Amino acid sequence: MSVTAAQGFTAAGIAAGIKENGNPDLALVVNRGPRLAAAGVFTSNRVKAAPVLWSEQVLRGGRVSAVVLNSGGANACTGPLGFQDTHATAERAAAALGHSAGEVAVCSTGLIGVRLPMDRLLPGVDEAAAALSPHGGEKAAIAIKTTDTVHKTAVHDGDGWSVGGMAKGAGMLAPGLATMLVVITTDADLDSATLDKALRAATRTTFDRADSDGCMSTNDTVLLLASGASGVVPGYEDFAAGVEKVCADLARQLIRDAEGASKDIRIDVVNAATEDDAVEVGRSIARNNLLKCAIHGEDPNWGRVLSAIGTTSAAFEPDRLNVAINGVWVCKAGSVGEDRDLVDMRYREVQITADLAAGDQSATIWTNDLTAEYVHENSAYSS
Repeated sequence: MSVTAAQGFTAAGIAAGIKENGNPDLALVVNRGPRLAAAGVFTSNRVKAAPVLWSEQVLRGGRVSAVVLNSGGANACTGPLGFQDTHATAERAAAALGHSAGEVAVCSTGLIGVRLPMDRLLPGVDEAAAALSPHGGEKAAIAIKTTDTVHKTAVHDGDGWSVGGMAKGAGMLAPGLATMLVVITTDADLDSATLDKALRAATRTTFDRADSDGCMSTNDTVLLLASGASGVVPGYEDFAAGVEKVCADLARQLIRDAEGASKDIRIDVVNAATEDDAVEVGRSIARNNLLKCAIHGEDPNWGRVLSAIGTTSAAFEPDRLNVAINGVWVCKAGSVGEDRDLVDMRYREVQITADLAAGDQSATIWTNDLTAEYVHENSAYSS
């Protein structure tokens, strides 16, 4: 049931007419309490959409009673009027729910540089408020899709408490959260400081390490809301592990649904001097378009992996590098290793292991191959 798996939450997803194709495009998630604790992380892009700027202000208070999310328009790069539109959206939701606008977060996704049709969006908020249900999580997840081919949800059950989440995202996936809107809910009875700590720890190793195409969005938002409705106060480690599981599940779903992708690529960087080195190397490999094309063609071209490693500032000696593709060590000591013809690349998931032989730290980055379908999707996006 997605974001309504946790007690104390209702949700709705409706077609407000924002999208010209008539598909669902407006979602509402409401925290019924008794606790209204919240935390959030946002894009690190310096160009931030109006709803990001608004929601960052809301999160400073540590309380969120509702989240309005729309697809069909990013409301980014729309100037002061775009910010006024976001404010009006929060005010409309607050009026419909009897809440304070200062506790209503707003999220938008879609084309940049176009204002939202407020004459349709605002009545849609009223319609969504009237449709709220404890079983509305799936409809909400469907309503936030853009180029997604499937809606994305995840649930983790703890000892008397639970965590549920929904996400959208299929392209422009890069560190800085990927181009995503994510709402995660829990009925655990925890304060905003605890939520913030757990959320930042989880996103650091999940969403921030999904790197499909090296492009960073203006609208990335990940929210974690706690209702306290279970009355259970879990230990921090158990709770953080539950949040991390939901985030990891959703992040994998984002990669699996990446625009035009035919391969999911797991990049494990091992034996690095530092974790930062491992992440830098993993991201360099993930963003190497020549390698991504080779993977699409099921060509285990390990030279392109070494080339990507060589562009980084990580500590390593070139003649000690080792690379495996799907378990076959095709490169050993910076030179030819096992027969590349032994690499089986017929299946959806491809695993690349880069051994830096420089320490004991590691990191995993997820990416996907580069296909003609990806080019087509993004060349026709605004038309």
